[in-house]
Amino acid sequence: MADPVQEHYEALPYPPRDPRDEAKRLITGSPSRLDELNHYVYGGARDFGKPFRALVAGGGTGDAAIMLAQQLADAGANAEVVYLDWSKTTRAVAEARAAARRLTNIRFVSGSLIEFGSLGLGRFDYIDCCGVLHHLPDPAAGLASLAGALNDEGGLGLMLYARLGRTGIYPLQEALRGLLNDADNIDTRLAVAKKLLAQLPATNWLKRNPFVTDHLTEGDSGIFDLLLHARDRAYDVAETNDFVEAAALRLVAFVPEARYRPESYVSDAALLKRIERLSPIERAALAENIVGNLKSHVFYAVKRANPVTPPAPDRPDLVPVYCELDPAELGAKLKPAGVLTASFEGWQSKLPLPPLAPAIAGLIDGKRNLGQVHAALRERRADLAWDEFAAQFRVFYAAFNGIARLMLRAPSR
Repeated sequence: MADPVQEHYEALPYPPRDPRDEAKRLITGSPSRLDELNHYVYGGARDFGKPFRALVAGGGTGDAAIMLAQQLADAGANAEVVYLDWSKTTRAVAEARAAARRLTNIRFVSGSLIEFGSLGLGRFDYIDCCGVLHHLPDPAAGLASLAGALNDEGGLGLMLYARLGRTGIYPLQEALRGLLNDADNIDTRLAVAKKLLAQLPATNWLKRNPFVTDHLTEGDSGIFDLLLHARDRAYDVAETNDFVEAAALRLVAFVPEARYRPESYVSDAALLKRIERLSPIERAALAENIVGNLKSHVFYAVKRANPVTPPAPDRPDLVPVYCELDPAELGAKLKPAGVLTASFEGWQSKLPLPPLAPAIAGLIDGKRNLGQVHAALRERRADLAWDEFAAQFRVFYAAFNGIARLMLRAPSR
């Protein structure tokens, strides 16, 4: 008997993508932006001129593989991206997107993550696996297989469903299981789901949760993926960390980091003092419970023995790099000692910025290091000491890195 998850994606590739759209835009996001993965997995110091192999495990319709391959091609990297998925229909969409971009650095492989060990794909410097492990019969075995294919200095960019932000999905999945029979085909299942969706009362938790309704705007594939998936589980922060550690891995960071900082939501001094006593994972778990709308956990992990950490913003030789921000436009918009406002599924961040924020913002071009940014600022303010600049840059960095829009690049090793 065919696996119901494989049948699902053969019939309804998700997310729906049209290869013709590649002429208009590149879909990007976390994880696996090139500067972002370099920051978290390699401490900013990866030399992409050296051979680099990446695996996109469960490549779907191609978002991660196309994004990673395009950025590596643009960087002139000596790289290969291996796309792995068991749905031929889905793979065809991804291949058409790659062809539209004339990308030649992707190798397409049909196969199951469940049988990953027998595919002989070799070892990798980086592995992207998003929205896949939580659909496997044994997620822990799937992650262990990926960890076994990782080079010692490599890392993974992962995404798992988050339980709290998906409030309302699982009771409705259960309701649909009660209405459906095993023999019902995909068309029948969709018809029943649509009828039930149309009849939901205002009190239903899915109707009361606006953060997961994006699937419902993506046609049949979105509805099926959200409500009719044969295997679907979610994790909270603590369970995510336990899941990672069980595979002999270490969680480096959740992204965007600001969403996992309790101080993003709490300003009371007495509460902040209590928060200071918590471990990083306890702080992230607290933030999840406070904000309530995290519907997925995106994070980077490395092997347990790998001591790498993201670079701290206090060295003159570090190069600050924006992720999809325009320096001139940003410098014109920011106000001295203002706040950085960004919206995340109903939560609006207001992260503090230093007095020099507009000037710093305009000088970040992905080439100047912090020493050179400081020197450029001293041309305008001769008395600006390094320590004062560094203190202000730390505040600037905390805000923009907190929303996953600023990374640091270190000298290659």
